[in-house]
Amino acid sequence: MMNYSQPRTSQNLHFCYESSNKSCPQYIYSMAVRVPLYIFFAAAILLTVFGNLLIIIAIAHFKQLHTPTNFLVLSLAIADFLLGTITMPPSMVQTLETCWYLGNLFCKFHNSTAVTLCTASILNLSFISIDRYYAVCQPLQYQTKITNCVTLVMILICWSLSVLTGFGMVFLELNIWGIEDFYYENIDCVGGCTLFQSFASSFTSSTLSFYIPGFIMIGIYRKIFLIAKRQARSIQASGCHKANSERSKTQSKMERKSTKTLAIVMGVFLSCWSPFFLCNIIYPVFYISPVLLDILVWIGYLNSTFNPMIYAFFYSWFRKAFIIIIFCKIYQPNSSRTNLFTN
Repeated sequence: MMNYSQPRTSQNLHFCYESSNKSCPQYIYSMAVRVPLYIFFAAAILLTVFGNLLIIIAIAHFKQLHTPTNFLVLSLAIADFLLGTITMPPSMVQTLETCWYLGNLFCKFHNSTAVTLCTASILNLSFISIDRYYAVCQPLQYQTKITNCVTLVMILICWSLSVLTGFGMVFLELNIWGIEDFYYENIDCVGGCTLFQSFASSFTSSTLSFYIPGFIMIGIYRKIFLIAKRQARSIQASGCHKANSERSKTQSKMERKSTKTLAIVMGVFLSCWSPFFLCNIIYPVFYISPVLLDILVWIGYLNSTFNPMIYAFFYSWFRKAFIIIIFCKIYQPNSSRTNLFTN
């Protein structure tokens, strides 16, 4: 494992804090590299913040969007928004300056928040998959089983477990439990802010907060699409033309489109975070370049940037709400009752 507290033997070696004997080494990128990367990261942060803010405002403002599914989407957007406002900006500076200048306490808060928000995202997606399962596979029971009250309980469970996992692991130092001496002698240094984990910690946290929910979601959505395909064939074969049948087909089509869109959101999330969580298990055993880890973390962060783009591409109601919000029409009387599902 790399020793960050190595003695200063080279004139070409830079350190985060020259006055400290236990300073982390610093790699200085050229301006030709730093400036484009700062522009790229700043653009990603702005897209993340404002894109998810639009989702939050839209679902909170328009009464037509006050549904159990959208409340779970709102919770997911809040996690993405907080990631863009709290976690991504200091991560950008640390990645490009290769040093942490905000102190040890804020470092712990930063790492805790990152773990909390990532866990909240996947738990929100897990509850969304349950919501979609009842909406598509058991539509007659959906109204009674997935109520606003049940959704609120889901959201409270999601955030409680996420905060407990993120802040509990970091502030109680469960991530270095059993390897404290090795960490403080070889890894800990002034100017660093890496969430170092023992193999037991990384394996347990990755399995509980990513792999198990991920496999459960994949299993649920696989079952949803098999049943939805069967339902579509059944409706097509029936050949009914009654008004009730037409309404039923329209509702079923809307539910399937919503499920497909949210499945894409889940797929993008798993695609963005899987490389990092794979390396997170390997990292305590095999050396992985800090630059590679930074790249994988940012690929994961960019998932929060992609989500509003997915909604804008697949949901016409989001595009309509976007226009209303941008042009400040939400301040008009009764704007909250605007019908977003008409052309």
